[in-house]
Formats: sequence, structure tokens, C-alpha cells
Amino acid sequence: MKFRNVFLAGAAMLLSSGLLTACVVVDEGPGHRPPPPRPRPPAQACTMEYAPVCGVRGSDSRTFGNSCQARSNGYRISHQGACRSGGDRPGGGGRPGADRPGWDRPDRPERPTRACTREYAPVCASSRGQLRTFPNACEARAADWRIVRSGSCR
Repeated sequence: MKFRNVFLAGAAMLLSSGLLTACVVVDEGPGHRPPPPRPRPPAQACTMEYAPVCGVRGSDSRTFGNSCQARSNGYRISHQGACRSGGDRPGGGGRPGADRPGWDRPDRPERPTRACTREYAPVCASSRGQLRTFPNACEARAADWRIVRSGSCR
């Protein structure tokens, strides 16, 4: 009986040491470790006030409804007002649609960039025989649709 207790105690000790060696963490020393990832900046809530600005990021320029919206999208404010369609920096921007055939026709007018408010005043507009409801008149005009009447097209 005494031999059996000693045997069981030895077996338990051997099993315990096996489990403990499996749980050992190896420290690789003071070598290089990548820094922890930087926390992302919190999302910014911007008002919907309309005070257009031209934002620039790299060679890209874009009109935003206000400076908060431009900054929250990673753009630097270039100037107040909409971006000029020829690009706001020397040699920059170019004309939208320059990669499409016929873009350089002399009779083709410049189309200014539009930034519309988010007011909801639906209008019915038409283009090429189709009717479509837009949230407001500015959105319809920006898409080159002709306003037919106030309210939805039904």
C-alpha cells in the first residue's frame, strides 16, 4: 500500500511538471519589438451648415460643405468657396471627365462643382424621357436633370 501511494505521488508529480513546462512563456530578450498600433482618432461629428471650402490632399482638390467636413476627411483647407474646376494648384486638378471622348469640344461649357444642402424638399425632374424624384432642387440640377414640379414623381 505504501508503494502504491509513493507511485501515485510520483506519477502526479511527473504529470504536474509536464503540464507546467507546457505553460512556460519564453522571453526572447531585449530584441526589437514593433510598437503597439496607434489608436485611431475618434470619429468627428460635423454640423450640416453650408459654408463651402476647397480642401486639398496631395494632388486631389475637392469642395466640401464646410471646413469640419474637409478636415474630418483628411483634407487641408485651401480657400473659402468651391474649388475651381481647372484645379486649384498650378498643373493640378484638370477638368473633370477629361478621360471621356469629346470632353475638349470648344462648345462644351464648364460645369461648376456643386455642393448641395441636405434639406428635404422633394422635386420631380426629367432627363432623356425619364422621371426621377430628387431630395431637393439643388441635387436635381447638380445631376443635370430638369425640374418638372415640386413633390415626388409618384
